[in-house]
Amino acid sequence: MELGVYTFAELTSDEVSPQERLRDLLEEIELADQVGLDVFGVGEHHRPDFAVSSPAVVLAAAAERTKAIRLTSAVSVLSSDDPVRVFQDFATIDLLSGGRAEIMAGRGSFIESFPLFGYDLRDYDALFEEKLQLLLALRESERISWPGGLRPAIDNRGVYPRPLQDPLPVWVAVGGSPESALRAGALGLPMALAIIGGLPERFVPFVELHRRAGEEAGHGGLPLSINSHGYIAESSQEALDDSYPYVAAMMDKIGRERGWPPHTRTDYNAAATRRGSNFVGNPDQIVEKILFQHELFDHDRFLVQFSVGTMPHQKIMRSIELFGTEVAPAVRRELAPSAVAGA
Repeated sequence: MELGVYTFAELTSDEVSPQERLRDLLEEIELADQVGLDVFGVGEHHRPDFAVSSPAVVLAAAAERTKAIRLTSAVSVLSSDDPVRVFQDFATIDLLSGGRAEIMAGRGSFIESFPLFGYDLRDYDALFEEKLQLLLALRESERISWPGGLRPAIDNRGVYPRPLQDPLPVWVAVGGSPESALRAGALGLPMALAIIGGLPERFVPFVELHRRAGEEAGHGGLPLSINSHGYIAESSQEALDDSYPYVAAMMDKIGRERGWPPHTRTDYNAAATRRGSNFVGNPDQIVEKILFQHELFDHDRFLVQFSVGTMPHQKIMRSIELFGTEVAPAVRRELAPSAVAGA
């Protein structure tokens, strides 16, 4: 299993400037690489409470400061972007990084980018469908002709640069939409499934839909990633106490916009249990929970978001360190072919 970190570079505290947050983020990516994690993802938002609107720019900077870790968006809001530009940006990252770039395409959980770039929210689903098809066509052929639709037509144009990887990996990010899981499977694309609330068991049908659709379309063995919130400290109590105020501040801010109830400490503690959605605890607890979910999903990748809310930089760094030096080796030992064969 690949193990990694993703972030939206939150800015819920006035004590941290966007410049500081971005500098801290590069240090976090560099540390994740140094401690042997496999993947680092950076999300896209167009709001004052997030520091990154262009994941490709941050990942390009990270490419020059890392050696082995894979660099992915998490996500690229493809619906409100130009697939040609997205492909070119990530092909460039792929060249800079020596073949470590990935695109995680999604429709986005916020809508600010749509009016910002002149798109009609009534086309929310159609925009993603059309632009995903174009993105896949771009990675298949150096020259592209595109009939157009919501995005203007392209008449036999070359798209450069070309990436080192052939094909450049494209994942589809899925929240709670069965249609999205089916589409990813039918297109033969790996799926990144976000589980940030509720019992993990209720997401098993999404995984089954993705795999079944892939098999029916002739795409067997499609990779699956589980993406969740979390925080790791030396003790479970420290992990809960450290992270809750920052998570609650962030989730309550979003909740006020969406009509959610307050994020209580009782709910937070419950989500940190073995069958909860969050990976908050000491290293042994996190290992146990990853393995528990692996029994449910048999997934190929697990990504955790440590920075829900503007968690202090040094605490995020310590969490990444524990993930890479204690959690990841234990999970890899347990899931190694020899360990599975001897079970």
